[in-house]
Amino acid sequence: MIDSIDRDVFVRIQTDLLVVGDSIMTDRHHASNGNYEDTDPQNQIGGIIPAFPLSGWLRHGMERVVRDYGATACHPGEANANFRKANVYDRDLEAGYHEKGACTDDPKEDDGCVIFDLFGGFGDIPGKVMRRPIKFNPVRSSVDYTRGQAEGHYRRLNRNVVSRNREDNREPLRNTEIDAVANLDGCWHLSFREMKPEFVGLLIEAIELLQRNKTDYMHQLGGARNFGAGIVDCELINPLYEDRELKRVFDRGRGATNPMDEKDDRWEAEYRPAFVNDLKERIEEGP
Repeated sequence: MIDSIDRDVFVRIQTDLLVVGDSIMTDRHHASNGNYEDTDPQNQIGGIIPAFPLSGWLRHGMERVVRDYGATACHPGEANANFRKANVYDRDLEAGYHEKGACTDDPKEDDGCVIFDLFGGFGDIPGKVMRRPIKFNPVRSSVDYTRGQAEGHYRRLNRNVVSRNREDNREPLRNTEIDAVANLDGCWHLSFREMKPEFVGLLIEAIELLQRNKTDYMHQLGGARNFGAGIVDCELINPLYEDRELKRVFDRGRGATNPMDEKDDRWEAEYRPAFVNDLKERIEEGP
């Protein structure tokens, strides 16, 4: 069954506002024409959302799934556990992690736990899943969804943090600038270096968990969550779709075809339960 799934899969991501603490890279120098104003609602600036925050968001969901199955996951920190605050590391271990790499005797030969297998952990041990950045563009016709791109509108937001004392008459205390993407709708492209059924099962379970808990602070994406950013609607796009069907998912003028509906039924009835069962068996077997 795993042979029917391509190594490239896509996760649909929709959010009203996304603020990324690790910065958003823009192509403003191509689009400004010498008159670029980052707060101008008419600008046509595109850019890239780095893979790092997206990866952390997905991994957080995957770790939660593993813990819900009664297992522990590799700690995401440094392999040598040389942290400034040892008590924080110890608390993490008590909360459902094991020391990074403790699940394998030889990281070059053994797969370790499913999180270690997917994300790697030591310098020359890469993970089995490659996470690409998301390229966004405000012009829908310029977005190639088959390459994991998205429609999105870049803005630089300015916020004045003011005093709340009545006597100060809302005197500004400081000004902050944040880069944000609004009305993001597109897909995130993930590639597996090696395809295993339990990987697909974990991706299914993690995306569904992140969707169910999208208003939970700990499962939101990016920064500035207290200002309403990072509430993400997400779903795994049916891996059985062909490229032309993937494009149709985002075509607001056309609906699903009969073959797409048939693939959805097959996915729900046959593929999804099998992959989730493979994940359960992998976790039950242990590292």
